[in-house]
Amino acid sequence: MSIEIERKFLVKNQAWRSLAVGTPYRQGYIANSQGRTVRVRQVGNQGYLTIKGPSQGNSRFEFEYPIPLEDAQFMLNNLCNPPLIEKQRYKIQAGELIWEVDEFFGENQGLIVAEVELTEENQIVELPEWIGQEVSDDPRYFNVNLSTYPYSQWTERNSM
Repeated sequence: MSIEIERKFLVKNQAWRSLAVGTPYRQGYIANSQGRTVRVRQVGNQGYLTIKGPSQGNSRFEFEYPIPLEDAQFMLNNLCNPPLIEKQRYKIQAGELIWEVDEFFGENQGLIVAEVELTEENQIVELPEWIGQEVSDDPRYFNVNLSTYPYSQWTERNSM
């Protein structure tokens, strides 16, 4: 068992693009109830099954297991609620931290979000110059919510 502690930010410019090569992700949700989720993810040629508990601040319990690629693809295509999350993830080292920049496609085209995982809830984070507004507390930016209420359907969007 692990505890995920993360903060999420909008990306305000393109300065991050030259810092990493992206990996394609496809993910979907089999269940989402009372803050608990069961997610299936394909990362390149590997599948994962992830179970997450409800958030408490910026923390939540997370269990993630590798599964065969064929199983992940079947679940994504047959068990997950549409639309699937399609994105390119870029991992960027900045100081002691690794930032994950997600550039979304499909129903969430145009959205770019950066996340950083922390070791403790009150950890001080030095923000790279390409980081914008923090959206950690805005549930619209949670991937599970982007799968039910995609960015393309938002009538009022934050400027990036």
